[in-house]
Amino acid sequence: MAKAVIAEDEALLRQSLVELLAQAWPQLQIVAQCEDGASALEAIDEHAPDVAFLDIRMPGLSGLEVAAAAAEASSTTQVVFVTAYDQYAIDAFERGAIDYLLKPVSPERLAATVQRVQARAAAGQVDASALAALVEKLGVLPRRAGGEPPLTWITASAGRETRLILVDDVAYFRADNKYTVVMTAEGEAIIRKSIRELLDALDPAAFRQIHRSTIVNLKAIASITRDDTGRGTVRLKNRPETLTVSQPFMALFRHM
Repeated sequence: MAKAVIAEDEALLRQSLVELLAQAWPQLQIVAQCEDGASALEAIDEHAPDVAFLDIRMPGLSGLEVAAAAAEASSTTQVVFVTAYDQYAIDAFERGAIDYLLKPVSPERLAATVQRVQARAAAGQVDASALAALVEKLGVLPRRAGGEPPLTWITASAGRETRLILVDDVAYFRADNKYTVVMTAEGEAIIRKSIRELLDALDPAAFRQIHRSTIVNLKAIASITRDDTGRGTVRLKNRPETLTVSQPFMALFRHM
């Protein structure tokens, strides 16, 4: 039985796609439904699905970033991008023969896409390297809507004190239940923003997600090493601890 991962941050659209797929491809087993790019990447790495339906614009990692990393994490997985109207991306997908679905997804378009995915799988025509090359050429779409500038300062709690922290001074952020721990050279503080909210507000050129629960400041990295299992270890310039990079997230560092 073929397996699929669906990544869409809007619950109603995600459920609609699940229901449409049940009609268009009854034998398809949906092994994971994800609300953000990080969980989608980990699900692809864990399940190695036959196909992944990826919303282009999601909290945290975009669908393009997930696809680029997934090409290494699961080379047999076909990708179908799900997007609102974005002519720049659509033109690139059509030139590269990459499947995409426009929101709202129509049953007719989905049926045609399913037929192409099934035909490529039957013929053994899945080309992960071509997908990775196309996504890299297309580039990463902006994460923040409306052209908002990236976050510069954050207000955090450290014991009974409230601190104003310059984002550039943060070594990394780590999820902790309902809060996020902010680590600087001086110590830790707490903020009430989630990791997903932070990723949408931070400068993607300066901060990189390395685990579902961790975001690191690239300027704070002293070195990155990879072990035999594919996982990475980040050593920091101004902190004694090391950080683990999940295996699927290592692909995001391959061009650094």
